[in-house]
Amino acid sequence: MLFTMIGYSRYFIELSYNGEAYSGWQKQLNSNSIQETLEKVMSNLLSHETSIVGAGRTDAGVHALKMFAHFDAKISDKKFAQLKHLMNNYLPKDIVVKNLFHVIPEAHARFDAISRTYEYKISKEKDSFDFPFTFFIKENLDIDLMNIASKILLDYKDFKSFSKSNTDVKTFFCRIISAKWSLMKNKYTFRIKSDRFLRNMVRAIVGSLIDIGMEKKEINDFKTLIESRDRKNAGFSVPARGLFLTDIDYPKKIFKK
Repeated sequence: MLFTMIGYSRYFIELSYNGEAYSGWQKQLNSNSIQETLEKVMSNLLSHETSIVGAGRTDAGVHALKMFAHFDAKISDKKFAQLKHLMNNYLPKDIVVKNLFHVIPEAHARFDAISRTYEYKISKEKDSFDFPFTFFIKENLDIDLMNIASKILLDYKDFKSFSKSNTDVKTFFCRIISAKWSLMKNKYTFRIKSDRFLRNMVRAIVGSLIDIGMEKKEINDFKTLIESRDRKNAGFSVPARGLFLTDIDYPKKIFKK
């Protein structure tokens, strides 16, 4: 769906979801995905099969505070005004449509994204309410060391060392715009912004930075593992439950007024 069909208009959906119960964004056989759930609801509401294209493919268990997707449809102005409310009535409680936008016919939720931002949350204290959304680590982490290592990411473009094995991507190049840790009360938050991300990339980076924060590895070791282009040299992949897609930027010109 690079371009809209004749007579159809293109729309962007802004949504959020709790990924705990899903196999990820992308449709898969014999599993429950965000994409498939949205398509079923949208197809029923519009009375025709409707494909929905996401801005990316969050993995199983990963959450989104701000995700975008696009679809093509023939919708009256009256129907469009009601559609957000109708979708939220029929969607499960863990998926929420925040907004709908009318965009230019060639707009694409994935290819037009300028940048994406993820956050990973780690709790210093065990908490029964925070558990589904954070990774609990009882050991203290040296946030200063982790931030020194995080800055090093901005000096590189090839991140094959943090990519999931057996991937079909054509390039491992990403332009990381910012990467930083913060600590508020008993929770560490890692925030990273890039033009694109590889599969499992953020979780592998976080695992590697935790090794730095625990002083299991040194700063120079972090540089060495990036340059090795070998996933075996990176740290463990942290659990999906602490990862959130928090923002996606688009050029203003693709949105209709």
